[in-house]
Amino acid sequence: MCGSEMNHIITDLPFKIGDKSIVIIKDLPVVQCSGCGEYLIDDTVMDRVESILSTIDIQTELEIVRYAA
Repeated sequence: MCGSEMNHIITDLPFKIGDKSIVIIKDLPVVQCSGCGEYLIDDTVMDRVESILSTIDIQTELEIVRYAA
């Protein structure tokens, strides 16, 4: 990271879970750098993301789900 201020934001992020499968998680809370745009996902949020991704059928090409805390 470039050392700029980190801000808590809500955003949508894609996750690739297979060769041809992408999951977009909407309204995901992350911490993003105001300078370079690099982001971090807190451990508790990432645990929930992994739980969400484990329920997705990898045969699905595109799935859009909403993050729910």
